[in-house]
Amino acid sequence: MASRQNALLERFYTALISGDRAGARDVMDTVFTHDAEAEKVAAHLIWPILDQVQKAYRNDQLSNLSYHYATRMLRSITDQLQIRYEQKARRGQTVLLVCGAEESEELAGQLAADLLEADGYDIYFTGGGIANDEIVEQLAELKAQRLVVFGAVPATVPQTRQLIDRLHDIGACDDVQIVVGGGVFNRAEGLAEEIGADLWALDPIELVEVMAEEPNRRMTPDQRTVGRRRRQPAPARKAA
Repeated sequence: MASRQNALLERFYTALISGDRAGARDVMDTVFTHDAEAEKVAAHLIWPILDQVQKAYRNDQLSNLSYHYATRMLRSITDQLQIRYEQKARRGQTVLLVCGAEESEELAGQLAADLLEADGYDIYFTGGGIANDEIVEQLAELKAQRLVVFGAVPATVPQTRQLIDRLHDIGACDDVQIVVGGGVFNRAEGLAEEIGADLWALDPIELVEVMAEEPNRRMTPDQRTVGRRRRQPAPARKAA
């Protein structure tokens, strides 16, 4: 079973980075011929491949051309996958989701947005490159309960830190839960805690799980580690 899955992942990755649209469609047809659930396809095919593409490109193991081939095709597939998700009952909660401005980070953000929407949230997905002032204004206008920063790149971490500090300064964090994940937060251990996020997740699937499990968790001032060594870790998240 594992060897077949690895072979499928390799076949899909090769088709994507070589711009083989027909080959990529063949893989998706194979997957859905076996009645695979769309959520499982996102978890076990789309996200692992996107993560592999990001890592290869970041490590100069993938040309700009191949990166563009892969991310454009993955975006098209992600768009089509969204309509297959099981739509759960509405939660009555509004989520504003932002991400890094790079193509792969926006794709990760879109995948997260689609899965959260299917899980019952009212999602507003901005993509990347939005100024903090606009984000704060939009949070207030939407009366959002959650702010998700998913797929941030290293260059945007200072902006994310400033955004969280701003929300704390104006007292918005009593009402808005701040959730981060993916991107640089997966590569820098403790970064999410350092900047004062309330929750964090490695991937879009885990993001859906932790947001459902811990809607009321907030990082207390003594658990934030901005500008100092961490003295007290955040409470352990419940096992999935």
